[in-house]
Parts: sequence; structure tokens; C-alpha cells
Amino acid sequence: MSTFLLALAALFFLLPGLASCRKDKGPEIPVVPSPAKKYEYLTLLSETAHNMTVAKMSDNYHYKVTTTEQDPYVLTGKLAKANPSDSVVFCFEYKSSKELEFIQVFFAEPITEQRSMKSGKVPVSGSWQEWAVTLKTLLAENSWGNAGQYLRLDFGNDAGYEIELRNIHFRGMTPVEKKEEEAREEKMASDRQFGEDIRKYLDTKYTSFVTEVDAGINTITVKGNYTGDGTFVLCEIPPYLDVAQLNDFTLSRPLGSPVFSETFERFVARDGFNYDRTLSKWVIAKKGTGGSNDMTVSHARYPDKIHAAQATTQAKPASKKGLGGYFNHSVQCQDLDDLGITSVTVNVPFTAYMRSRQSGNDIEHNYGGKSYYFDLNQINALDAALTECHKRNIVVAAIILAQPAANCPDREIGNLLQHPNFSGGFYTMPDMTSPASVNTYAAALDFLAKRYCRADSRYGRIHHWIMHNEVDAGIEWTNMGHNKPMPVYTDAYMKSMRMCYNIARQYDQYSEVFGSFTHSWKKADNAVADTYASLDMLNVFNDYCKAEGDFQWALAYHCYPQDLNEPKTWNDANATYSTSSTLITFKNLEVLDRWAKQTENMYKGTEKRTVWLSENGTNSRTYGEADLLEQAAGFAWGWTKLGQLDGIDAMQWHNWADNEAEFGLRIGLRKFGSQDLERKDVWYAYQAAGTANESNVFQKYLSIIGIADWDIIRSVY
Repeated sequence: MSTFLLALAALFFLLPGLASCRKDKGPEIPVVPSPAKKYEYLTLLSETAHNMTVAKMSDNYHYKVTTTEQDPYVLTGKLAKANPSDSVVFCFEYKSSKELEFIQVFFAEPITEQRSMKSGKVPVSGSWQEWAVTLKTLLAENSWGNAGQYLRLDFGNDAGYEIELRNIHFRGMTPVEKKEEEAREEKMASDRQFGEDIRKYLDTKYTSFVTEVDAGINTITVKGNYTGDGTFVLCEIPPYLDVAQLNDFTLSRPLGSPVFSETFERFVARDGFNYDRTLSKWVIAKKGTGGSNDMTVSHARYPDKIHAAQATTQAKPASKKGLGGYFNHSVQCQDLDDLGITSVTVNVPFTAYMRSRQSGNDIEHNYGGKSYYFDLNQINALDAALTECHKRNIVVAAIILAQPAANCPDREIGNLLQHPNFSGGFYTMPDMTSPASVNTYAAALDFLAKRYCRADSRYGRIHHWIMHNEVDAGIEWTNMGHNKPMPVYTDAYMKSMRMCYNIARQYDQYSEVFGSFTHSWKKADNAVADTYASLDMLNVFNDYCKAEGDFQWALAYHCYPQDLNEPKTWNDANATYSTSSTLITFKNLEVLDRWAKQTENMYKGTEKRTVWLSENGTNSRTYGEADLLEQAAGFAWGWTKLGQLDGIDAMQWHNWADNEAEFGLRIGLRKFGSQDLERKDVWYAYQAAGTANESNVFQKYLSIIGIADWDIIRSVY
């Protein structure tokens, strides 16, 4: 295995995309009175510790915590009296020789993800220092602070962490914290207004229209028409500007005739870069008079036609059987053949490859008049993985992932690409709020498309692009800050999708960009804060396409069981056959199939969008025979439905093999590497799927599921 694969195997081999739902309440919690003091210090109840030990030290409020397994947590004693309304900063003093990834605070009762918050990192500290987080909004939202209420504290997710902490309590805000909180509240108010502005923009019925944008080799041609009196201009909106909030259009050209066709140079020197106007959208505005603001009078429009520099061939998977997270392990490569794989996803954390300066072992790529560099060893390893797929005519979708700046080998690249509102999480929404960030992100996409969308597939082929990961759970997987209104978050995501599409289509006229979503479908009343419903976001996708011109986006859906630990997906209570189901899992794939076939969800109302189940799997709780058979039965149920639903085009099983870092799950086709990657029952079921041997192998799963035959398709209401 190459150096690159050894270094990144864990990244390719892991998620993206799993989250757990903890709902256990634990034992009855006693009220522990506090002695007279300024604050009510909270106690840690060692008898409630889960996958950790809690040792009381020299006094009543000093503890040593050691995590022993994944998912470690402990409960506090109940409040003896109501928490003062101005005591909104949760804090403690601590010492630790190891950084903690996060602390999650649950506001009990009930103990649910919906009533929790996950902090950022707890840094290393060799001497006592305070760790604090302001929870003003969350305390109010969860009505927490009454006598008798308590907390659950989760100390990361891994074993082997040790921390001493003392004097756990809530206090008032310092002057600095008050200013920070005021700034947060102002930002939230601004975001709410932005969300309202976006909704107003999308809902407005304009009488002027940009009707066509043609991005050619050297020119951009924009056509349209306007109505009314006054002075009208055609305005360019690059990705770092927000059309819904603009009232001063400087990048504009006066319009003379109400019916117009305007041609622009495709490339223009701007902000220190040679900017490609293929990335822009175009809108008609009416100039203000007498000191009034300019006013948008049409929706903006992205390019409808994008000139492709070469002729490529369209590729579609030969079957629905795929594999997620391919990274070219020798056994995994053999499984491509043994399992009959026809499509894969490949994680592409491009910020791991990208450099702002030359190192002597890299590939130079010029974009926008600036040179960027890509680590040669890592790119060679990606070439090798994609080449193996190309040899087998396997269709590849690259999962485009941007790491937080702290995890990027080149901090300059990380700082340019980390979203300015990033607040923690595995990945960041790429920053598109400045010209330099836009050029950097576009350069990365252009490098990948130019190399992997060649007509000769010299380095292998990327056919499609899955944009980031599980954006409906964006706070974890594609973070751009807490409490973002759904239209604001979706607007940023659409910009990222459009940028990739408009670049990839310059090299391959068949490239599609996929939106990535969890199994969440319709928003539940008790939905987790900072999460969105997939259906709500998809509806906004449609609204944008109606307003700004359609493009061939597709859907990458993760139809994990309701409980990721439970393989008996056919029992998923929250996955109903209603179009308003809160979840879509293997149980009720009919709902997704129906969505794909509705006219309003089709490309230009006539062509079904591509739908992949791009990350999904069922779990074996242990390696006991019964658990292994239940895992395979869960797959057989999903595969049987998939085979009869032509609205869904392919699935990619995640994970190829069980992984120790995957929150205790065993969702692989093979066992852990420590168990020699031994094939599980589900491996043989997956091999048989879609072959003449399928009915033979699947027969034994009927009794496990409790059905007489595979007539399991249901009507959707």
C-alpha cells in the first residue's frame, strides 16, 4: 500500500455520514445540595457513568474522568434550586494532557439529541484553566434551569481520554462574553433577514426575464427582456455576491432595447484574478433615482449552455450494485470483480492534496492567473484507484470534501476554504464569500475535472460529483455555523453545486452533481436543532431551478435504518409509506421512488433525475450467527425493493469492511481488519444479488423477516 493510502485509508475507509441518537434516561438522579457558596456547583454521579470512570478527588467538586470505550457519558446531580436567569455560561476548571474533540451537553429531561449541544474542542492544559461556553439561547429554547433538572455530559466519543475537572457550574457573562453574545444575536438576526430576503426573491413573480445564458469558448451571451419605465441594466452576480440582498449593482451594463442579447468577454481581470464569467449568474435591475436604491426586476440566471472542450461518452452503471468509499485496497480491488460492482463512490478530500506553494513533489495547476499545487504522491494514489475502476467500466462519483482549516496540511488553503461561520464539525462548507476563496475553490474543482474528465481517461474517470456530505445534518458534516436558516444554508450549498457543475461541464457534458442527504425526509416536530429536512431542502432546490434556470443535479440519498445499530429495517416505525414520512430507509424506498417520478422534481419537468443510494448499510451487532443473518436479511429486504423501483438507479454499500472508528457499528461486508477482513453473510448475499443465484441465497432471509415471499412493494399515500 502506498504512503498516501496508508495515510488516508482511514478517511476513505470511514464514513462520511453516521450519527447516533441517544435516548436512554439512566437511573433516578438524586438532588445533591450545595454548601453555601457563590455558585451552585454540579456534581458528577459516578454510578451513572457509561463507558467511563469518575473518581472523586480531594473535595466534593473535583473529579478525574477517564473514558474507557466509545460513547462515554455521565449524569450530573439535579439542581437544588432554579438556575439564575443570567447564569448562562456553562464552565469548569480542568487539566488534561490530551485534546478532547468535543463535549456534548444534554439538557435533561428528556435526554435526546434534540435537547443537546455539541461544543468545540477542549484544548490541552497542564495547569488549571477555565473552559466555558455560553448557552443563553439553548437554555431558553429547552426551558432548562428549574430545580430538579440536570445535565448529561458526553466527553467525546473515544476511549483513552483523561481529564481532571472541578467546580462545574453556570455563571453570568463577562463583559467580553456579553459583547460576543450580542454579536452572535446580531448575526442570527441578520441571517434570519437574509433567509426572508431569499424566500421573497424566489417567490416574486417578475415581469422581466433573463431567458438564456450561453457560456462559449471566449464569450458569454445573455438574452432576455424587460418591461416598464426607467433605466435598466444587465448585472453580473459572481458567487461571492448575494442577489437577494444587493441594491447597488456595479458589475452592470446599460440596456437599450426591452428585448436584448448582450455579449461579454468570458474572462475578465478582476480582484487580482483572471475571472471566468461562466461561474456567474445574470440579473436585470432598474437603476434607482433621487437617491433610491437599484432594484432587482428579474430572477438571476446561470448558464444554460456550457461549451465542453472535448467530446466524452455518457456512462451509466450496468447494474444497481455499487460500493461506497473505494480506496484501492488490494482485497477491496478484488471485491470489485467478485461482487460484480458497477459503480463506486470515492472520497476526495481535496484540501488534503492542495497547496498554496510549490514543494518540489507536486503538480502545478494554473487557474485564474494564479498557480496552485497538488501533492504528487496523493494524486498518484487517486489516479491508481480511479484507473482500477476505469478498467472495469465502473461509474465513479467523487465525494467532494473540504476539511476545516486546522486539519489542512496547507493552512493558507484551509483558511481560504473554511467557511467564515464554521463552528466545528467533520467538514466545512467551502467558503465562497470572497474572490480569493472563490478562485481557490474553483481551481481545485478545475484541477480535478481537467484531470479526471478526459476523453481518453488517462488517469481514470470521475463521472459525477457528490457535493459534500449529508448537508441536512450540516452542523456535523458540512458546517457553516449554528442556527443557519434553511434558505441561507441551502443558498450556500446551491452555489457550491453550481460552481462544480459549471466547471465540470466544461470538460464533460454528461457530468452531474449530486446533493447528499441523510435518511431524514420530512421534518419531525422534535427534529434536532441545526438540522434540516431533506425534502424541505429539495423543494428549495426546485425553487432555485425554476427561478434561475435548471441544471442536471441528482440525488445521493443515505437510506440507513432508523436506528443505525438495528438491522431489522423492515420494522422502522418512523419510515412510513406516506409522502410525509419523517424517514426514508430500506423499509419504504417506495416514497423516494415516487418523489423521483413526479414531474415537479424532474429536470426541466421531463427527465427523471439520477437517484443513487450512495451510502447505506445494515449493521451486525456482533459476529454471532443470528446477528450476521439479520444484517444480511436487512440488505435482502432493501435490495429486493430496489430491484422493483426504477426511480432509483443504483446503490453503493457502506462500508466495505467494518471499521473500529465507526461509532461501534459493524456495517461492512467484511469483518474488521483485526479479524482478517473475513467475509460476512452479507458479503455472500451482496454477491448473489442481481444474479441467477439470488433467489436461492435470499430464501433463508424470509423467515428472519417473517414474510412468506418477496412481494413487499407497498402503495404510497
